[in-house]
Amino acid sequence: MCLSLKELYQMLQLPVYMDNNATTPCDPRVVDAMLPYFTRHFGNAASRSHAYGWEAEEAVKFAREQVAALIGAEPGEIVFTSGATEADNLAIKGVFDMYKNKGNHIITVATEHKAVLDTCRHIEKEGAEITYLPVNKDGTVDLLQLESAIRPTTILVAIMYANNETGTIQPIRSISAIAKKHSLIFFSDAVQAAGKIPVDVNADSIDLAALTAHKIYGPKGVGALYVRRKNPRVRLTPQLDGGGHEKGIRSGTLNVPGIVGFGKAAELASETWATEGVRLSRLRDKLENALLQLADVSVNGNRNSRLPHVTNLSFADAESEGLMIGFNKNVAVSSGSACTSASLEPSYVLKAMGVNDSAALASLRFSLGRFTTEEEVNYAIEQVSAGVRKMRGLVSI
Repeated sequence: MCLSLKELYQMLQLPVYMDNNATTPCDPRVVDAMLPYFTRHFGNAASRSHAYGWEAEEAVKFAREQVAALIGAEPGEIVFTSGATEADNLAIKGVFDMYKNKGNHIITVATEHKAVLDTCRHIEKEGAEITYLPVNKDGTVDLLQLESAIRPTTILVAIMYANNETGTIQPIRSISAIAKKHSLIFFSDAVQAAGKIPVDVNADSIDLAALTAHKIYGPKGVGALYVRRKNPRVRLTPQLDGGGHEKGIRSGTLNVPGIVGFGKAAELASETWATEGVRLSRLRDKLENALLQLADVSVNGNRNSRLPHVTNLSFADAESEGLMIGFNKNVAVSSGSACTSASLEPSYVLKAMGVNDSAALASLRFSLGRFTTEEEVNYAIEQVSAGVRKMRGLVSI
């Protein structure tokens, strides 16, 4: 029996979720992997005197292998954290503290996640000198500006792999080549990229990389920092003092269920990113092209080098907060990063790209995911189009 469009829409779970860059639902297979470690296998991975601890330690070891495989790392190079924010802090503060005798200058980019920018601002108070590079109109860093910003006191280059608001992918291998040429440590917040596109820390010459589980259909509250062990070996000053867990880099009782879930999510992402990328880019393009049929709609970011599931659109004369109020019971999207969504200020990422305030305030980010269907995309097109037309009608009055 063929269902009508209205009947199909009635079967949809509302609001349709299109904010996967903020977080993703936990994959049921991930939940299944985690459950035994809350009850039956509840041991502390640092308790090495009995079977409960041994079971937990083995589970963590396996998850470390799964996460490492996602980015082409060695298991011993994965340090588990409470999430990407902690990983960003550990990388930047850890390098600054460890390499103070070599220099105090760090280069980053104006469009980085707040977890990087705010960490940099914190260490500025402790004597660090930070260069915040501008970006081109498409959101990518200018490689000549990057190299010209390097000083004799530069110790770290911190540039994200892919932007959380626009999906723009930075020219990572060109960036890392410049860092290597000047014997600098290269740190990349790879949170949005890992599990969505191929990330290989060796081919990409990345020395430190931040990861998190909840962006790849794993649980919240668990992440990791990749720390290169050779060529070069990167050393960090720990930011938490305690029992010397994670080889002394990050103390604290390990979140075994979360780590198991992170490992399973990484394994699933490794198996599916290629086919999912093709599927999601097709759905993303369908959504984007349909909304571009409306007058005065523009795409923010680099359309030739971006994540397959993301589009950021500006709708002239249709302020984004008003739009979301109009259809947020039906379509869940955002106007930017989840970490700054409470702010009514225009996106600092879009402003850094040269987008004016009115266009930035009229922008929406759509980020599709593993469970997004074509019916949901069709529904979103209908709802957003209607919302834009309605708001423009109100503005014209």
